[in-house]
Amino acid sequence: MNILKVGIMPREAFQKRVIDIAAGRYKPKRGEPKVWFSSMKSLAQILNESNVQLLKLIEEKKPETLKQLAELSGRQESNLSRTLKTLERYGIVKLIKQKQSRAIKPIVKAIEFNIYYAA
Repeated sequence: MNILKVGIMPREAFQKRVIDIAAGRYKPKRGEPKVWFSSMKSLAQILNESNVQLLKLIEEKKPETLKQLAELSGRQESNLSRTLKTLERYGIVKLIKQKQSRAIKPIVKAIEFNIYYAA
């Protein structure tokens, strides 16, 4: 299981960072977070208690499909799909489309997080 490095940086500073990287004025250092949030509040919206419980459930039960996860969690499949797509954008889960069916298998990529604050 990977530990995901997450950074907190104000939006304006992050925009400047992206521009500096694109212009070649700044090269990200090895080990810097690749996932950034504009505030601790925005991070907390993604890693809320419900989502952390969902990650633990996926890790423990290893459901083969979203339907199976919906049954295990008691949540609606459409709600799970939205939540998991958001978590996938941040590199927290991976959604694998099954070749033989249209089913999607969720896999947890990170359940532990190191949080870095940059001003």
